Amino acid sequence: MSFENSYDQTNWAPVTRRGPLPTFYYHEHFMEMLDFVSRHYSHVLPKQLADLICQFRALPRPAQCLYVRLVNRKGRVFAANKLRYPELGDTRTVMRDLADEGWVGAPREQHYLHVLSHLTKSEISCVLLPMYTGMSRSLKKDELVRFAREHCSAGEFLARLNTDRLVVQRRVDEIRFVLFLYFGRVQDGLSQFTMRDLGLVRTQDFSENYEPRYSDRVEAQQNYFYLLQLHRLKSADAAGLASLADDTSNWPEPDFSSSASARDKLAYALGRELERSGDLSAARLVYALGESAKCSERLVRVLLALDERGDAEQLLLRCIEKPRSKDEAIMAEDLYARKFRKKRTSTRTDELRASETIDIDEANSGSPERAAIDYFKRQGLAAYRTENLLWRTYFGLLFWDDLFADDSATLHSPFDFLPSSLADGTFYTRNTERVESRLAIIDEPRLLKAELLRASTANYGKANGVFRWRRAILEALFAFIDHAAQEPSRRMLRRLGQAYKDARYGYPDLLVIDKDGARFLEIKADGDQLRQNQLLRQQQLRDAGFRADVVRIRWIIDPNQAYVVVDVETTGGRGDQHRVTEIGAVKVINGEVVDRFQTLLNPQRVIPSGITRLTGISAEMVADAPLFSDIADEFEAFMQDAIFVAHNVDFDYGFIAREFKRLGRPFRHAKLCTCSSMRKLYPGHKSYSLAALCENYGITLRQHHRALCDAEAAAELLLLINEKRASAC
Repeated sequence: MSFENSYDQTNWAPVTRRGPLPTFYYHEHFMEMLDFVSRHYSHVLPKQLADLICQFRALPRPAQCLYVRLVNRKGRVFAANKLRYPELGDTRTVMRDLADEGWVGAPREQHYLHVLSHLTKSEISCVLLPMYTGMSRSLKKDELVRFAREHCSAGEFLARLNTDRLVVQRRVDEIRFVLFLYFGRVQDGLSQFTMRDLGLVRTQDFSENYEPRYSDRVEAQQNYFYLLQLHRLKSADAAGLASLADDTSNWPEPDFSSSASARDKLAYALGRELERSGDLSAARLVYALGESAKCSERLVRVLLALDERGDAEQLLLRCIEKPRSKDEAIMAEDLYARKFRKKRTSTRTDELRASETIDIDEANSGSPERAAIDYFKRQGLAAYRTENLLWRTYFGLLFWDDLFADDSATLHSPFDFLPSSLADGTFYTRNTERVESRLAIIDEPRLLKAELLRASTANYGKANGVFRWRRAILEALFAFIDHAAQEPSRRMLRRLGQAYKDARYGYPDLLVIDKDGARFLEIKADGDQLRQNQLLRQQQLRDAGFRADVVRIRWIIDPNQAYVVVDVETTGGRGDQHRVTEIGAVKVINGEVVDRFQTLLNPQRVIPSGITRLTGISAEMVADAPLFSDIADEFEAFMQDAIFVAHNVDFDYGFIAREFKRLGRPFRHAKLCTCSSMRKLYPGHKSYSLAALCENYGITLRQHHRALCDAEAAAELLLLINEKRASAC
């Protein structure tokens, strides 16, 4: 099934550019957000915050607008004399209104760091230099800020600073909490609304049915606490890191799964930063506060680093005997075997070492997965790049109505795309009977494919948080349905319904259809490692009843690999402005030139005189030549699955790829550059231009800067390159 449309980079529906923003767009955005929070989170808002929203609504409109302007600006301290918003009139009068109602004010000692961040280097120096006459004048701003924090009290600094011109935005924490309720993350400002109105960011348009992220005030406050700490950690210096570590005794005990997950993320992130800083004792305490497999693993490693092997062993045994997740059990069994049973390699390494190995020409090393697909296709097998897309597409299309179209389907906000029941893990429990009924259709492949086709046709291009639309999106899925056992598929889809956020990543790279049916393959090249979630997904697929394996690629020189050595002549050096005037190409297999391709092309634009002098190609010569569109099919057939070779390959490849792009067609081939390869394998030459190398190695170059002649010369270089590569294997 193929859909021919234009797509943006997300492969969703085309982005619609909108007109200029209205004058008070930012105020409209803020009020839209406040209205949404007031409507959907009244059960979460404490009285103080509900009163604050009412107080904001009571402000004069210009004061509301100015405050929103401050919310959308970076920082918390501003120079009042530099705040100029013509649509608001006299901002000094408006600022007084805000100050009278307590929405802005003068800097106080608690704003010291914000003031230092706002001031310029010279402004800080003007305060400090009279106080510390021996202070260096060459300090950078961050060094000045550090000096001020360490040597000058906030009160003393502010007393010497002219603060009349400075204004501090107040009620920041309250507004940040309101934004958190709307977006589900800690952030400042409403830039997403602006980008939405400009057509740069898409919002969902298939539902007006919203469900709060949090069931009550405690859940919201706990999540906000942990995510705010994570937000602060991102910009924390050494002092800030120590402060965050000291504050762990104040962490609330999570009462909800969502806040427990947020706590785990904070414990892991803070613990890792403490480890990197060398404070293992503090990291140990922080990791112990988390319950994720990642926290458990880091805690074991820290205990071992502190030479507390007994505690490390007891923790691993607890994770093995009473694991909190399958991931934790896998981690603990693996780590226990290596640290306490003298097993030399990890389970992941064992999986890699025991895996099947396939030999592929190393010129394909830039894209191992694509190279593996081509390899299996040459074996006569159907192969598809699927990774997470196949399972998420299967799940999303099968349950589209339940997730997005049913009256009970809800989202958390217009900017969210993941249905709330998947976000909070309740999809299966809320809809058990309906889900099982939908899963039963898997036993009827014909009906199943008809239903998936209906869902994809009716909804193609609609933004959703489960999967991304692709051309020919059903090709791999239908091949899988035709060759996969029904019950294993049902088990994997049920798992997604039960714990979508935990089960949506880590699936193998490829689906291969062989004589025994569907087989999933994780592709690994030299140096690649098998990640923990990939190993977990492999085991889950096997437990469900699928064949799921790791395949390693060994890069070799394949004598049967086809290479097409290409040279293009163009109207100039920039591919987005210039066009191809001639293509010359030779196909090389097993060291022999087996075919040639050459044509002049009408570039449909002027050929500069300098280019004519260089190449000998004039406007008269190409006046009756074919257009690129006329020869595209022939050239693509000539390439087939060959490796694209050229001297300075990105130039030639870029021009050809852009010509195909103008036709709305992809052009994807592995690339090999004779220039860079000669530099690597035959070092020491003063010049690596095509002409210089041909002279050095006795290669005939009869008509330089004509495409076929240059391609034939570059093909001779390819033979030298492959000779050296083969001798190194």
